[in-house]
Amino acid sequence: MTTSRLALAALLALAAPTAALAQGKPLIYCADASPEGFDPGMWDSASTNTVSYQLFDGLLGFRRPTTELAPKLATSWEISPDAKSFTFHLREGVKFHTTPWFTPTRDFNADDVIFTFQRFIDPNADFNKAFPVNFVYPNNLGLARLIAGIDRLDDHTVRFRLHQPNVTFLANFAFAWAGIQSAEYAAQLLKGGKASQINVKPVGAGPYQFKSYAKDDVLRMRPHPGYWGGRQLNSALVFSISREPNVRVQKVAVGECQVAAALRDVDVGVLTGNPNVRIDKIQALNISYLSFNLKKPPTDRREVREALDIAIDRNAIFKALFPRGDATQAVSAFPPSVPGYNKALKNEFDPARAKALLAQAGYPNGFDIDLWALPVARPTNPNGQLMAQLIQQDWARIGVRAHIKTYEWGEYLKRANNGEHNVYMSGWSGDTGDADDFLTPNLSCAANKTGVKFCNAEFDKLIDEARATPDQARRIALYEQAQAIFKRERPWITMAHSTVYIPVRKDVVGFKMAPNGSVDFEGVYRK
Repeated sequence: MTTSRLALAALLALAAPTAALAQGKPLIYCADASPEGFDPGMWDSASTNTVSYQLFDGLLGFRRPTTELAPKLATSWEISPDAKSFTFHLREGVKFHTTPWFTPTRDFNADDVIFTFQRFIDPNADFNKAFPVNFVYPNNLGLARLIAGIDRLDDHTVRFRLHQPNVTFLANFAFAWAGIQSAEYAAQLLKGGKASQINVKPVGAGPYQFKSYAKDDVLRMRPHPGYWGGRQLNSALVFSISREPNVRVQKVAVGECQVAAALRDVDVGVLTGNPNVRIDKIQALNISYLSFNLKKPPTDRREVREALDIAIDRNAIFKALFPRGDATQAVSAFPPSVPGYNKALKNEFDPARAKALLAQAGYPNGFDIDLWALPVARPTNPNGQLMAQLIQQDWARIGVRAHIKTYEWGEYLKRANNGEHNVYMSGWSGDTGDADDFLTPNLSCAANKTGVKFCNAEFDKLIDEARATPDQARRIALYEQAQAIFKRERPWITMAHSTVYIPVRKDVVGFKMAPNGSVDFEGVYRK
């Protein structure tokens, strides 16, 4: 090819995105629940994390559809040989969002990283005093106990120092909760006495920026014109919030949404064969479970928890909830594909032994108990009410009278975190394929501030040691021992690992599911 033709080809290549941008269409996602808020570190739910990934960038990301870490706001990093020091070299020229409530005067730098993470570890920071909140995931990780200090080496270099070695620490910088906030915006809010607005008027550096929001209805975002990764090719990104799964299915079928939250098994067939829709699927890193309140009688007794577990007929539940047969029964706290899974553990269905355990615990005639049904459909629990009804029937056979309750999603999470339940349905999706991604945020003593959740010194010692050793064989052995304790103590009734199905209209380009089934719309557009 001649030089002139090469130049012409380059000009056409540059013009193509511009033309697409000029003709860009809105990309509409049918979400299954409203976000709890817009401050990534405050919340820990799929609905909030999905929004955070659009509005905020972290230092790292995941190279979808894998668990491989990729540069984002950090271009490179080094880890000390003892896994106690992590140094990040920051991307230059990154712009924060310009909004009606904030106009940045400088680019992203080390101050923003330090502000973001100081909020998680220092309750005496000025911003935390003005807006004291519970940072769910960072607190569950024990981040304040883990981090010894954060050093600003220069405008574009930051070092994190840990008290103890942690071979899993790096992946945290790719999670949604670690999206970087603008320190300059925070200073403006603090000066104006409006610190709490960080949760309702977000400013990030992600591919999209906030435009408007109506709870349980619609969230509107527009492309960030100064995004370091290039402006997105849609005219808008819209989250149409529809709690009812069948509503989302119909909207995708007729083109009112281009992508939707994960389908239930029963809905896959409705869209199969639709010439305008493809169904992406992945065997996800996920689990559903029922979590006990370990502080409130009678579920504070191990024998009671075991009895309620082994009284459940999982085979019958799976026939009702997973007719396609793509889900597997969960036995441990994470899926069998994760290294360290203990293959020796088994589920049990034995109502007679369950009754004997209740008598041993002092409840020969059973008891009354509240059972909270999940109010949103999830791949691992597509129908919380039906699951609750089937469990209610199983428990009735051993004399336990379950009273089913549920709440709006945000209220459900709030009440559960406050420990108002006896038993509530929950779930988890891992991002990294590492056992620690399931165990530490959910089952460590750091995750248990009130006694409601699991805290076992022997278990904690094992997972702490596993995080500190680079020896993979040793880590696996430690996780196998920790799972044996988990199964003995029964803080959860483990239910399902599932395939995740995401419906996507065929005019959508660039969409890739993550291994945990989550969605990210950077680089995704409509033809």
